[in-house]
Amino acid sequence: MRKQAGVSPGSLRSGALRPGCIRLGVLTAAALLAITAAAGCGAASNKAPKASAPATSPGTAEGSKEDGPAKPAPGLPAALTAQRLDWATCPPPSAAQGGGDAPGRSWQCVTMKAPLDYHKPDRETIDVALIRKKATGPRRKQIGSLVFNFGGPGESGIALLPESAENYAELSTRYDLVSFDPRGVGNTATVTCGDESEQDPTRYAAACHRHSGKVLPHVGTSNTARDMDLMRRLLGEDKLHYFGFSYGTELGGIYAHLFPKSVGRAVFDAAIDPTENQLQAALSQAKSFQLAFDHFAGYCADTYDDCPTGNNPKQAIKRVGELLDRLKRKPATTHTGENLGPELAVRGIANALYDGEDGWDFLMDALAGVRDQGTGNDLLDSAYDLVSENAPSRAEAPRRATPSATPTGNSVAAHTAITCADSDQRLDPLDIDHRLPEFKRASPLFGEQSAQPLYDCMHWPVDGERTTPDVSANGAAPILVIGNTGDPATPYPGSKHMAEELGKDVGVHLTVEGEGHTTYGYYDCVTRTVNAYLLDGKIPRSGTRCS
Repeated sequence: MRKQAGVSPGSLRSGALRPGCIRLGVLTAAALLAITAAAGCGAASNKAPKASAPATSPGTAEGSKEDGPAKPAPGLPAALTAQRLDWATCPPPSAAQGGGDAPGRSWQCVTMKAPLDYHKPDRETIDVALIRKKATGPRRKQIGSLVFNFGGPGESGIALLPESAENYAELSTRYDLVSFDPRGVGNTATVTCGDESEQDPTRYAAACHRHSGKVLPHVGTSNTARDMDLMRRLLGEDKLHYFGFSYGTELGGIYAHLFPKSVGRAVFDAAIDPTENQLQAALSQAKSFQLAFDHFAGYCADTYDDCPTGNNPKQAIKRVGELLDRLKRKPATTHTGENLGPELAVRGIANALYDGEDGWDFLMDALAGVRDQGTGNDLLDSAYDLVSENAPSRAEAPRRATPSATPTGNSVAAHTAITCADSDQRLDPLDIDHRLPEFKRASPLFGEQSAQPLYDCMHWPVDGERTTPDVSANGAAPILVIGNTGDPATPYPGSKHMAEELGKDVGVHLTVEGEGHTTYGYYDCVTRTVNAYLLDGKIPRSGTRCS
């Protein structure tokens, strides 16, 4: 197969790891295809001394400039507000964090005590796992700490920040790079649910309650936001400087709502839509994945004289549908010995779409391999988010391995627990079944699987906190909100809604005319704009567009 003359593929852009994970969708729910996750233990156990202060959430007192406790937070006992963070060289990530090698001597780790229940802050505590890399530039030019959340929910910041740190080399000259394991994730109040391959939502919910019942009521996003404010104080910061991706934008928005006066320079990349409930978000995501696939199909038709998806997006749906039917009758063989069936194939296609234009040539080759040779090597590697030895162009590309694309550590259990702790929607399975035709109309390819996460919370043992997150943050510093018109996982309109919901003079919207999930490090105009804000405080005009 050859490319048509005069047409070149999308250019590669600088960057190492593409962060950003999705709250809902075809890739993260255990109901789609759970990968067994080895999980550690992180249940609440320690007691905090009793305090006379009322049991309220942390306040907004300013902090000192050095590491150490700031002014006491109203409602929290001195044992928490006066604790010191004794940083030490990081060990290798735990099984719950995804495993792997120690990040190196330049990285430091510590645990921070936080209340298990912010309504009872003088009782049990949890250990919140933190990681940092100190700023490399002259001390007189350093700004403070920049806290990252890479999305999910369910992804370990302890594991992901070192992997992606080269993306933030310029920022690291003036900021300490900091991340953490949110509640329920990795080594922080670890949620475990036993057999992660369990497909029945009722049995899965019961297993989660059996293994992690103590922490399930307390792993919601609002509590993680409160942890971040305690973290800010103990880092010695007057303001929280923050960089959130995908679900991390929801966490950042909730933080801004709870602590508007404590917001520093903040960036939300691949912003979620805070106006949509769980059902609406799943349907919107089905549409955005379909749109991304249609863009790929158009590129494939224009670029290759024998494109496996045909001459236009409509023909592409038909051809891929026929391919999936073929895989259902006879799964494709692979180099691992695992057969590639239709669910894995769809997952592999979706993972490639996360990469935007950088994944399009790879996806063409992967689909052609199934069509022409009956082998599913590349699609299987994509389904498990691996770099295929049969796709050197992909191996040479900047890695955009979206963490949520393939669950690691305890991310499947954590994703479900956090989602169900946040959302109060408990949909009847018959109602979901009734809506499946609507999902299939939204996306013939991804619709049915996009609806699967809606079953996860049906019998969850803990009530959800709200229908949609409140991110109104009047009085906060400007927050840069980025939306990509071709983002498959967090649909572009959601970023505009996020900027609007943050409030006038708070949400500053930047539109990226491109493809793929998240933008920083992949579009020069985004990287320049973000760095100008985080490093120099220069905020663009809301409504600015770049490509």
